[in-house]
Amino acid sequence: MAVHRRTQVGLFGAAALMLVVPALVSGAAAAATAGGGIVPGLRIDPLPNMPHRHVLPMAGSPWQAFTHRPPFSPGAMILLTDGTVLVQNQGPRNAGTGRWWRLTPNAKGSYVGGTWSKAASLPANYAPLYFASAVLPDGRVIIMGGEYNFGKPAWTNLGAIYNPLTNTWTKVKAPAGSQWSRIGDAPSTVLANGTFMLGAAGYSGTTVQALLNEPKLTWRPTGKGKADGNGEEGWSLLPNGKVLTVDTTFPGRTEIYTPSAGSWKSAGKTPVTLIDAVGEVGPQLLRPDGTVFAAGATGYTAIYHSGTGKWSAGPSFPKIGKSRLGVADGPAAVLPDGDVLVAASPGDYTPPTRVFDFNGKNLTEVPAPPNADNFSSNDVFMLVLPTGQVLFNDRSGDIEVYNPKGSPERKWLPSITKVATVLRAGRTYSLSGRQLNGLTQASAYGDDYQSATNYPLVRLTSKATGDVGYARTHGMTTMTVAAGVESSVSFTLPAKMPAGTYTLAVVANGLASAGVTVQIAS
Repeated sequence: MAVHRRTQVGLFGAAALMLVVPALVSGAAAAATAGGGIVPGLRIDPLPNMPHRHVLPMAGSPWQAFTHRPPFSPGAMILLTDGTVLVQNQGPRNAGTGRWWRLTPNAKGSYVGGTWSKAASLPANYAPLYFASAVLPDGRVIIMGGEYNFGKPAWTNLGAIYNPLTNTWTKVKAPAGSQWSRIGDAPSTVLANGTFMLGAAGYSGTTVQALLNEPKLTWRPTGKGKADGNGEEGWSLLPNGKVLTVDTTFPGRTEIYTPSAGSWKSAGKTPVTLIDAVGEVGPQLLRPDGTVFAAGATGYTAIYHSGTGKWSAGPSFPKIGKSRLGVADGPAAVLPDGDVLVAASPGDYTPPTRVFDFNGKNLTEVPAPPNADNFSSNDVFMLVLPTGQVLFNDRSGDIEVYNPKGSPERKWLPSITKVATVLRAGRTYSLSGRQLNGLTQASAYGDDYQSATNYPLVRLTSKATGDVGYARTHGMTTMTVAAGVESSVSFTLPAKMPAGTYTLAVVANGLASAGVTVQIAS
């Protein structure tokens, strides 16, 4: 069993960083030993900061507070294919629970004015924090592993799949083999062919990956030739269907996974070091122009050019005093205009957080969100909404919405080539088009959380009232992020959709196609 050379951190809150490291490492080790033991040298991501005072955005700010604040402590956020958002309740200690909620936009399609309702809970023995997550082509949600379980370091190999039709979670067994006895805070992605790919990260040097058979919920191995362990890595789906990662054990090295070969090979070296002394790195995210923006925990950034397979240096984050900002775990999201919104903070797990807009060349600081002085980048999760807005969750018990100003290029939009124009509530139809999955996975964090939205949603807007609703999509024929690809998707109208004339549009990653006029018959 290989072990990383990283130092075990074992922190339960950024505020305690400099004071109680030895005690917390000891306590974390004892807790994990009770659940199966800690592997020497395996680092522990801290629990998010405890909830703090709610602060409203200032007038004129791009940040917007919810009309109805979540009645729980929000954690992982996943956009379902019916336009609702599935959100984990992290509990009063922000340590993870098995409870989930759903956010439903209001009648005008506003998430800020949306409402909260309870969803089904996970199986009784499963309450993870920091885990692999994805929406599958059939519309179900899978989560696997967890660095914590019930608030204790565990690197669990438990998993579950959520069916939004029945509002139920079903257990998913881990892949077979001793190296899968721990999955932990695992990297994952959905490949262009729709297959979910998972990497075990419960042991610090584990290099195994597996592919999910979605109908049978069984696994087969993949990922030959991986140079280092999966821990702390983020995986980016590229336009050619391959997967890019920045190695965390060997700073400067990167790798490419080729699905047809089931193997990894070198993708060259980054021109700057992105990995810090404890093996942390920030998000890496494909932009609509085909470049991948990789943010480093060191304060440096790098750009991968998928068309040439070459790396170049990106801009550096600025300093606060003598400390350079960086992203030692943290989120990024692609905005409608192709810019990347990214959160950064000084050092590892240290407030304050500042938010930047990367336009392909420069990092420009944007107004700070409420409470920014109280949390670090690793506390933040982001999710791109169908409206093009970004849910920004600092895991303090509050969620804000970021309202971007830019507009997309026309060639980035999905387009509809075929759809029925007379529909009936409750029935299922097929839609064909081009670029239905968009040109990016839209948001990234890394191994601790994945919230990709490269799948089509069907939005219907009433011409009589302006009311907005979503049909549940499923049966995507591809999850590619390549330009111009033709594909199809099935969609099922809500059973109580009012009759009338609507504008139907396909939305991917917050970008909407041109509308088609349809009639919903009574």
